[in-house]
Amino acid sequence: MKSAVRTGVAACLVLALATSSQAAAAPSSPAPPVGSDFRSPDPQDVLVIDTNKGRILLELVPLAAPAHVVRVRDLARQGFYNGRSFFRVIDQFMAQTGDPRDNGTGGSDLPDLAAEFTFRRGMDTPFVRVADQAVAEIGFIGPLPVMTQSSQLMPMTADGRISGWALFCPGVAGMARGGAPDSANSQFFLMRQAYPSLEKRYTAFGRVISGLDVVRVIKTGEPVDPPQDTMTKVQVLADMPPGSRPKVRVIDPRSPWFAAEVARVRAGLGADFTACAISIPSEVK
Repeated sequence: MKSAVRTGVAACLVLALATSSQAAAAPSSPAPPVGSDFRSPDPQDVLVIDTNKGRILLELVPLAAPAHVVRVRDLARQGFYNGRSFFRVIDQFMAQTGDPRDNGTGGSDLPDLAAEFTFRRGMDTPFVRVADQAVAEIGFIGPLPVMTQSSQLMPMTADGRISGWALFCPGVAGMARGGAPDSANSQFFLMRQAYPSLEKRYTAFGRVISGLDVVRVIKTGEPVDPPQDTMTKVQVLADMPPGSRPKVRVIDPRSPWFAAEVARVRAGLGADFTACAISIPSEVK
């Protein structure tokens, strides 16, 4: 069965409670962001996922998982995801979908994908660092929180690049797979809460930039009892008619507002600072 890694609900609850208490300890938010603090994502890299519970906007991040981004985008354009159910949903963990059989055993007619658990970061990678742990650096590539090796290692590698991997924070999208690393095909999951044990074991290919509240109200179950919540229609933003295309802006991690938000979160959490606690607001009109 193709599935996201199984986990104890109790462990997830502990993590969620810790996150909530950390957030409560943080100082007040900075002033609201202004226009220059936002960026407009590439419409080719935004999936508009309409569900019976509401709309989810998912930004794809090709730098982290290029082959998986191409696969998900292609399947969306084929209409493959239309009508697919959220058949496995675990509270405080994730919501899984993308199976034509709606039970975790199916996939598309395309070949399985080679794992992209890690990526290579170079000086040209648009990485915004938010924490330096000496041997590793934490930051963002667009909306995606990531960790990489120290940039001091770049001159020592054959390609001048270092390894990086996504952090499975709330809203991050990952590809489900079977027991073999190279078995992802069409199924994916959206994180409802953070779960670090998925790092470097599952491919992350994007993050929800609007509609995390929708992800968190999808009906739970393992499997979910009928009637299951569904993705009624999944489209690439660039393919939508101009008149019905939502206008999307997302906080730019290179912006002054984001720097102030990082400083606020760091001041509140101290040694417990985590990239998953950093807010990335968006505007959708």
